[in-house]
Amino acid sequence: MRRRSSGALAAVIAVAAVTGIAQLLEPYVDSVSLLMLYLIVVLPVAVIWGTALAVGTSLLSVAVYAILFAPPPYALHLIDAQNAVALGVFLITAVVVGTLASRLQRTAQISERLTEEQSALRRVATLVARSVSPPEVFEAVTREVGLLCGADLARMERYEVDGTVTGVAAWSRVPVHLTVGTRIELDGLSVAREVRRSGEPVRLASFAGETGAIAREARGLGIRSSVGCPIVVSGRLWGVIAASTKSDERFPDKTEAQIASFTELVATAIENAEARSELRASRARIVATADRTRRRIERDLHDGAQQQLVALALQVRAVQALIPDGAGEARGELDRIADGLSEALDELREMARGIHPALLAELGLVPAIKALARRSPQAVDLDVRADGRLPESIEVGAYYVVAEALTNAAKHSGADSVAVSVETRDDLLHIAVHDDGVGGADFARGTGLAGLKDRVEALGGRIFLRSAPGDGTTLNAEFPLSGQGG
Repeated sequence: MRRRSSGALAAVIAVAAVTGIAQLLEPYVDSVSLLMLYLIVVLPVAVIWGTALAVGTSLLSVAVYAILFAPPPYALHLIDAQNAVALGVFLITAVVVGTLASRLQRTAQISERLTEEQSALRRVATLVARSVSPPEVFEAVTREVGLLCGADLARMERYEVDGTVTGVAAWSRVPVHLTVGTRIELDGLSVAREVRRSGEPVRLASFAGETGAIAREARGLGIRSSVGCPIVVSGRLWGVIAASTKSDERFPDKTEAQIASFTELVATAIENAEARSELRASRARIVATADRTRRRIERDLHDGAQQQLVALALQVRAVQALIPDGAGEARGELDRIADGLSEALDELREMARGIHPALLAELGLVPAIKALARRSPQAVDLDVRADGRLPESIEVGAYYVVAEALTNAAKHSGADSVAVSVETRDDLLHIAVHDDGVGGADFARGTGLAGLKDRVEALGGRIFLRSAPGDGTTLNAEFPLSGQGG
């Protein structure tokens, strides 16, 4: 009503203004031309306030013209036939032009809304395609829904198994505090409660007199009405997104459909995140199983084959001591057997260290890396700034990063020296290994680096390789220290 009243007042003022202009031009312009001036009023009224008010403005214009300008003036009932025809043609023309202008305006508005909606969907879809974190998608979707729906506030909530909801994102046109990150009881009227009951989009016209935490918050924020849609992920009701307004005007009928198009993107983002999480967990389990197998093999070698070789070497030496001095050939043969057993024992110990070094399990990452540096055929500049024990999975992963890098430097790079840096910083374990060799290393070549990449990423880390031909090779790895088991 306020909009119609303001439109009617604006139309009357505009007709009065054009009438004043027509009176100034009357001595110089014929009366029919003066009548056309009123189209200047009809067109903007049709565009801004619609066809109905444009028709009313046309009738008012005809009446004012007939009274003031059609001869004889101030005698509407005595208009001659020519002027009556002119007034009729003007009225029809004004109505037709006003109707067309109003329709064109509505078409332009619809097209603009569709463009805005498609642009908003495209922005969110881009985030989903880039596999950004779900919280970023939640915030983006909530903001886009609020802006697109012309809402004052918008929020997204996740249903919990205990019957509560947790706010995961919120947006507002004005600075207000919206509950995010805490659980809220569904003990009164709310969009979240009604969506959970029905599994369908809902509208709430008022929160007046209602109880419950969300209803009290809505009244405190001045919310008059809300509309919300469910978020369904893999066939289960995951959450709800709602838009709210402080205005008395209700949301358009297509609001639910607009919001629903965003909930599908939210569901896709959640499904992608869950799939990535499951894949990461699966890879971590595979790596952990392989590490347990390595430890078992190492223990079996240490407690079984190595001990047997040591015992055999001692027995050979004992038998050798019993041989008379004159049996030099037999004594020499036993010497060769004892030396062979010692060499086999050394090779077996080296193999056991490669499978899973006992030093790593007993003393931790730093002593194990120092042992790698001592055994390296290249000169190793070691810079270690990591104190204490780290989570076992991180220590094992970091050890194999350094071991693989040193092995590649020795076998393939032709490097003279290698620099190894190990540092804990910003809740991350940073590892950098640089050699001055020929470069040209690639994750796609060979299984060593590819397996190393899988191991690092399975632990939630990242690994980078720079190896331009002729410029050496730099391997960087980062492991997150938080959220890792010991």
